[in-house]
Amino acid sequence: MEQYKKEFIEFMVESDVLKFGEFTLKSGRKSPFFMNAGAYVTGSQLMKLGEYYAKAIHDNYGDDFDVLFGPAYKGIPIAVVTAIAYSQLYGKEIRYCSDRKEEKDHGADKGSFLGSKLKDGDRVVMIEDVTTSGKSMEETVPKVKGAADVEIIGLMVSLNRMEVGLGGEKSALDEIKETYGFDARAIVSMADVVEHLHNRECQGRVVIDDKIKTAIDEYYAQYGCK
Repeated sequence: MEQYKKEFIEFMVESDVLKFGEFTLKSGRKSPFFMNAGAYVTGSQLMKLGEYYAKAIHDNYGDDFDVLFGPAYKGIPIAVVTAIAYSQLYGKEIRYCSDRKEEKDHGADKGSFLGSKLKDGDRVVMIEDVTTSGKSMEETVPKVKGAADVEIIGLMVSLNRMEVGLGGEKSALDEIKETYGFDARAIVSMADVVEHLHNRECQGRVVIDDKIKTAIDEYYAQYGCK
């Protein structure tokens, strides 16, 4: 596992973004882990977050793209900090774009988008916090494709939860690839998280002990993708 992935896993725990215990998800599933990217709130946290996303995008998709698109709301700050980090780390200017939940009907920037306008020929990388069911793509992809003749080359999320998506067989990321025809990847997977944190101290404590590891194994026996 690359060093930045190990650091990112510890960063999620230290930032109180990735937690372990018992949580009820929006889907109704009882999960032994929960991720909330809204817990990144300080300047230094956001700066580091952008750097991790930039490194993962660079490793997986290279530099041949023009726009980072972050769906509202959580995708907006992630797209902004990643664009900044990309400029600092790789010397490439990437534009950011996000959608609005409500269309703005006044001013010079009225319309359905924030940031850069999408232009014909743009190559776009989508960026989100986490995708459990892939449902957000149902709304976002038509918006992006409808704005201009763009090519979506991939999606990057923080964490691959590695559980079945809407179809009940494949992971949400695999379903996105099958449905929309572009790649969908994560900085780290839950398998990476377990491998790195099981019975290892992080912030002076073991966050995945044998009890939590058993709960995670049982969760994947029920909801994990094949």
